[in-house]
Amino acid sequence: MDLFFRKGVIASTGLFLCLFLIVHLSANCILLLPEDISRELYNSYSTTLRENLLIKLVAYILYLSIILHVVYALLVTIRNRKSTPIKYAVNHSNENSSWTSQNMGFIGFFILLFIVIHLANFWARIKLGMGEEVGTDALGNLDVYEVTSSLFHNIYYVSFYSLLMIPLGLHLHHGLKSAFKTLGFYHKKGLQAIAKIAVVYALIMSIGFGIIPFIVYFK
Repeated sequence: MDLFFRKGVIASTGLFLCLFLIVHLSANCILLLPEDISRELYNSYSTTLRENLLIKLVAYILYLSIILHVVYALLVTIRNRKSTPIKYAVNHSNENSSWTSQNMGFIGFFILLFIVIHLANFWARIKLGMGEEVGTDALGNLDVYEVTSSLFHNIYYVSFYSLLMIPLGLHLHHGLKSAFKTLGFYHKKGLQAIAKIAVVYALIMSIGFGIIPFIVYFK
C-alpha cells in the first residue's frame, strides 16, 4: 500500500507538471517574436504570473508538486535498489522493460540538476531578488526578458540548457506513458493511444525547449 501511494503521488504530480510544461513552452515561444514585441509581452506575462492571486496559488501547487515528485521518486528508487541488492550473472530485464524505465532515477538526477540551476538563474533572481538587480522595461515591469535573453546569449548556458532536454524528453515519454497505468487506467486501446501521445508530447517538449535558446542566441 505504501509503495502504491508513493507511485500514485509520483504519477499525479508528474501529470500536473506535464500540463505546466505546456504553458511554460507556450510562454517561451514569445521569445521567438521580434524583440520590440516580445520584450513587452514577455514582461507583462511574467508580471501577471507574479501578481495574480489565482496564479500565485497555482505556483505554490507547482512548487509542492516538484518537491513531492522528487522526494517520492527518490524514495521509490532507493526502495527498488534495496529490494534487488544482488546483480545476477544473467539479467533479462531488457526483455521486460526499456532502458529508460530501468534508469528513471539516473535520468531524474540530471533533470533535478537542471531545475536547480534554472531556478537559481531565474526564480531566485526575479522572485527573491538574489544576485544582480533586475531592471524594468518602458512599462515599469521587471525586465524578465532581459534576464532570459542575456542567459540565452551565453553559449555555455544555451548548450547546457538544450543538452538537458534530452533526458527531459526520455523522462516525459516514459513518465506520461506509465502514469495512467499507475493511477489504474488499463483500457488497452486507451493505453495504446496514450503511448503514441507520449511520444509526440515528449518530442514537442524536448525539441521546443531545446531549440528556442539557440534561436534566441542567433537572433
